Amino acid sequence: MGCGNVGHIIAKERVGVDITALHDRIPERAGEAASLCGGRVYREFADFVRADVDIVVEAASVDAVREYAEEILSHGKDLVILSVGALADRPFRERLVALAREKRRKIHIPSGAILGLDNLKVGQIAPMRKLLLRTTKSPESLKIRADKSMKIFSGKANDCIREFPKNINVAVALGLAAGREADVEIWIDPGVDRNIHEIEAAGDFGEIFIRVANVPSPDNPSTSYLAALSILTLLRNLDEPLVVGT
Repeated sequence: MGCGNVGHIIAKERVGVDITALHDRIPERAGEAASLCGGRVYREFADFVRADVDIVVEAASVDAVREYAEEILSHGKDLVILSVGALADRPFRERLVALAREKRRKIHIPSGAILGLDNLKVGQIAPMRKLLLRTTKSPESLKIRADKSMKIFSGKANDCIREFPKNINVAVALGLAAGREADVEIWIDPGVDRNIHEIEAAGDFGEIFIRVANVPSPDNPSTSYLAALSILTLLRNLDEPLVVGT
């Protein structure tokens, strides 16, 4: 569901899965992706959600998750959510989790544009004293003019949603993994040409520092290639008997 840049990468690079159904609000985009994987295009979501598939991968938008996630689970499909910012809405998230439990389905959250979610899940057992996400982007990517590095936001993830709704997926994923809301800083720097995510965490286990400098997707500079690869890796390993990571 969602056949933009990430959807095209999944269709082209699929490993260990058959992509049999595709849906996008722009059918032509779904058709282009279908030509890469041999799947069938469903113009109407109502037909798509009834297709004979095991798992639906959302690579569309936060709005698409809000509109369609419950219906996908209700039809007995597992669900991969890339636009995890939708789950910042706690009542909505709790409804999804309850529905997945009722239907005996799984909701998968890929690592997306960062690394280390598995490690950060230790915070669910040993609470973290610190969980900070510092994101640095070029001013142009946020349509801001600047000639020097500067911090343009500092606060909690839920506050960031209102000011920078397109930059919240990573923060929400961190919070879900660690079991606490992340503190967020957003910086702009005219000297960078990649999106840089720095994660700092501390607790009784010690200290963690992760730095990821994302290479833009070859066909869409606004998309992280790592995000698409994280979904492909998740799909490839769903049925593996050897599970690496927590």
